[in-house]
Amino acid sequence: MKTYSCVLLLSVLYGLFSCTNQTSSSSKTPLTLKEAYKDKFLIGTALNTDHTNGSEKSTSLLIEEQFNTIVAENCMKPEEVHPSENIYDFRKADQFVEYGEKHNMFIVGHTLIWHSQVPDWFFENEDGTTCSRERLIERMREHIYTVVGRYKGRIHAWDVVNEAIDDLEGLRKSKWYQIIGEDYIELAFQFAHEADPNAELYYNDYSLILSHRREEAVKLIKKLQEKEIKVDGIGMQAHYGLDYVKIPDFERSITEFSALNIKVMLTELDISVLPFPTEKISAEISQKYEMLPEYNPYTDTLPDSIQQQLAQNYVDLFKVLLKYEDKVSRITFWGVNDEHSWRNDWPIEGRTDHPLLFDRNNQPKEAYYSIIELGEAANNTKKQVL
Repeated sequence: MKTYSCVLLLSVLYGLFSCTNQTSSSSKTPLTLKEAYKDKFLIGTALNTDHTNGSEKSTSLLIEEQFNTIVAENCMKPEEVHPSENIYDFRKADQFVEYGEKHNMFIVGHTLIWHSQVPDWFFENEDGTTCSRERLIERMREHIYTVVGRYKGRIHAWDVVNEAIDDLEGLRKSKWYQIIGEDYIELAFQFAHEADPNAELYYNDYSLILSHRREEAVKLIKKLQEKEIKVDGIGMQAHYGLDYVKIPDFERSITEFSALNIKVMLTELDISVLPFPTEKISAEISQKYEMLPEYNPYTDTLPDSIQQQLAQNYVDLFKVLLKYEDKVSRITFWGVNDEHSWRNDWPIEGRTDHPLLFDRNNQPKEAYYSIIELGEAANNTKKQVL
């Protein structure tokens, strides 16, 4: 009788213990991206106007859940906010900033000076001839003062100059360069600092894992520093493709940039799963190629093998970023889900690409879970060490 009572008591206790464990396990909320990496670096995304004006509510909820920093994809580029010399249109930009403030996000303005998406009037006189150096400098100053000044104390950081390095050698011979000279870069940083002395100022460019582009970027930052021009960080645009990144080159870029005592960021991150139409891979936006079936193989679904390959590519990058978490301040994806990614239309219009962590229905992909798992593992290791 005593034996039976003991067995019954143990059974009840075991049942209670099991239920408690099951309840605890099932009620555990999975980590989000910003939670998995909260003690390491900011995790962000680029937003378009549909995300901030309420028309993409499900995507906006995803943004608020997963990210703690945002960057303007297009609404702050000169052609959007300054279409004519005496006309500014800040409606979309205001909406973007208000959205970030509402959700307590680190807000990045993009971009003040770029060779693309800038109206022709910046570089021309009223009769269509090329304007003088002095006039272009004044237009640049007025533009930066107006845009940065409007959001002084509200936008935390700016991509001041974007893609100033040439794919072959030296600096890109843009109209800014042709009319003003290479000092247009230091002038842009100077004007931005004057407009908001407390904002962080970044240089942003693509393919900085390539040796000649990395060397030019280091040279550019050093030149600014020698002239005591404020530059707080460098954005390594990360428009990559499957197995495009050579990890030792990626790692070397992080170490060489951080040696300049500036913040290092992985910006505009996406990994295309589609074949690139040329062996010379570049993120130069002017590239355009003809649509052929072999360049658009995944129009319906993404095969499991490619899902796994994409996940592994992201994991390889994040392992390096975790290794240098004391040097990397921010990782920003260029888009929220596959539907809105620019990779669907570049460099071939109308393709179906799958370069991000969330699919067209805002569902997390294998790459997402792999990144979360990596972050959790890093957190657990840190706790064990402490």
